[in-house]
Amino acid sequence: MEKIKDKDITILLGNALRAGVYLSLTVALIGSIIYLSRHGHEKNIFIGQKFVERDENIAGLLHDTFNGIKQGRGYYIIQLGVLLLIVTPLVRVILSLIAFAFERDGLYVIITAIVLFIITLSILSGFGG
Repeated sequence: MEKIKDKDITILLGNALRAGVYLSLTVALIGSIIYLSRHGHEKNIFIGQKFVERDENIAGLLHDTFNGIKQGRGYYIIQLGVLLLIVTPLVRVILSLIAFAFERDGLYVIITAIVLFIITLSILSGFGG
């Protein structure tokens, strides 16, 4: 079997990141167009209102997002674009792990697996908390 070159891995990872950003941007743009076409005429005054963070787990967030997308709601399509942007570096780590495994580079496989575990744990436990 032919050895994978470092340059090939770098190109693959760069293309994966680029594709993830372009995809998330496109999805968010489509959601924005839908949202503004339905709500662009509304006036909101935010003076004196405080931001309240919703502490959701990932399952609830995904459930709400996909239900909103099924209804064609622009807000949730924008949210999907943001989620795709968050997942993009995770895909990069997964591809790095696969590439290091093909190269049989045990140290980097272990390090990348630890990074993947930490990121996954962070996402599943409520986005860092």
